[in-house]
Amino acid sequence: MGMFGASGEIRVQPLGRFPERFRELRRILVGESLEPATVIHRRLYRNGLILRLHGLTSREAARRLIGSYLYVPESEAVPLPPGEYFVHQIVGLSVRSTDGDELGTVTEVLQTGSNDVYIVHGPRGEVLLPAIKEVVQAVDIAAGTMLVSLLPGLLDLTPAPPESGPDRE
Repeated sequence: MGMFGASGEIRVQPLGRFPERFRELRRILVGESLEPATVIHRRLYRNGLILRLHGLTSREAARRLIGSYLYVPESEAVPLPPGEYFVHQIVGLSVRSTDGDELGTVTEVLQTGSNDVYIVHGPRGEVLLPAIKEVVQAVDIAAGTMLVSLLPGLLDLTPAPPESGPDRE
């Protein structure tokens, strides 16, 4: 979110449900390059937290991180209750309906506030699946699959894939 003070501390907005987890966090991965960094000090501050990272010693260095995502190594992630998954575990799953239809692959997870929505791309084009227990019947991370029950009308909300052929432009 920004810098804090003159010595390279950064203000961070936690996106997960467990902001208290930062009390014990020792390592993070910075940016899309997943550059490892050691957390040498942390404290809760207003609706976020302040982090001091090893090697980050100036406001200018901290400024370069504004807008970057910080990732928690999976080995340090808070264990989730049964039936809950991290976004990176859901993206890439192959989705099949209880009727046996292959719907495609989860390409993105939208976090809407009330419930997540899984974006699936496949033979039907883009399918939006609410991540609710009435729809998601089973997730098998090891097998890379998700079984869903399609509620009446759910696929009617999905645009049809574009037709292709010699007489289509």
